[in-house]
Amino acid sequence: MKYVYALVICMLVISCSSSDSSSKDPSLVAIENEAQIKAYLKDNNIQATKSSSGLYYRIESQGAGNYPNRTDRVTVAYKGYYTNGKVFDQSSASGVSFTLTQVIPGWTEGITYFRAGGKGQLFIPASLGYGLNDYNGIPGGSVLIFDINLIQVQN
Repeated sequence: MKYVYALVICMLVISCSSSDSSSKDPSLVAIENEAQIKAYLKDNNIQATKSSSGLYYRIESQGAGNYPNRTDRVTVAYKGYYTNGKVFDQSSASGVSFTLTQVIPGWTEGITYFRAGGKGQLFIPASLGYGLNDYNGIPGGSVLIFDINLIQVQN
C-alpha cells in the first residue's frame, strides 16, 4: 500500500512540474517580455515608441499614402523574428494582403502607425502576439519582432 502512495505522490510531482506554457504566470511573462524588448532596443541602439497597450514600434520612413484603419485591408512585406535574431516567418518582397482584423493584436494596432509606403519595426509582447500558448512552432510567451513594409492600404 505504501508503494501505491509513493507512486501517486511521484505522479503528482511530475504532473505539477510540467513546463507547459499554460502554467506560465501572465504577469511574470509580461515583466519578462518588457525586459527582453528593452534589452533588445538598447543592445541594438534602437529608439522606439511604446504605446499604451505595451506595443513598441519604430518608424524608419513614414510613407506618403493613407493610414490604415483597424478594419482595412492592407498589403505588407514583412520578416518576423525573435530577440535572438532567429527568423520564424517571412513574406515575399511583394507582400501578402489581409484585413487587419485577421491578425494578432500587435499587428492590428501597429500597422495603423504607418502610412502606405512606410517602413519600420514592431516589437510585440506575448500579450499582443500569440499569448502563452505555442502556435505553429512559435513558443508561448515569445516576444515577436517584425520588420514591416506597408505596401498598400485599401480603405
